[in-house]
Amino acid sequence: MKKDIILSGVGGQGILSIATVIGRAALREDLSLKQAEVHGMSQRGGDVQSHLRLSTGDIFSDLIPKGECDLILSLEPMEALRYLPWLSKDGWIVTSSNPFVNIPDYPPIEEVMADLQSVPNVMTIDCDAVARSAAAPRGANMVLLGAAAGVLGILGPDELREGISEVFARKGEAVVTSNIAAFDAGLMEFKTLRK
Repeated sequence: MKKDIILSGVGGQGILSIATVIGRAALREDLSLKQAEVHGMSQRGGDVQSHLRLSTGDIFSDLIPKGECDLILSLEPMEALRYLPWLSKDGWIVTSSNPFVNIPDYPPIEEVMADLQSVPNVMTIDCDAVARSAAAPRGANMVLLGAAAGVLGILGPDELREGISEVFARKGEAVVTSNIAAFDAGLMEFKTLRK
């Protein structure tokens, strides 16, 4: 079994935290893992993307070929569109519906959302609102990860919760609890939207 994931968003949104949580969970489960170099993280507000490949077998490249990505996980809707050429025909997009307008010619959000809805397997979530409702206002990235747990397949929610606990442990129990609450709210949102 394998899962090829593209993580995308804008610097400062928490994409690297998502990658770290998934990576920790994968290592705990003895999965093979390769991650391509992350681009854009040095500039808050700039685009950030990374290829993350997980497998029960060997992985020979850290880059996902075009047309073979199983999941685009994005904290910014236009950034999700940027990586459509990599998405497989059965692949999923799980994205936040909240735009991060960081360029003067950002297209109307209605056009971005219409383009996203043309993809067969897409889920858009107001990650910011779900995080606030879970009393975790800084947890939009964990809401997104929770929603993606419904289609991730290779790792289950329990393994991802353990990854969250490991990654955020140094920040204290309150931060761990808040991030797990955000994750669980995202997972619940996925289940609600898939009914």
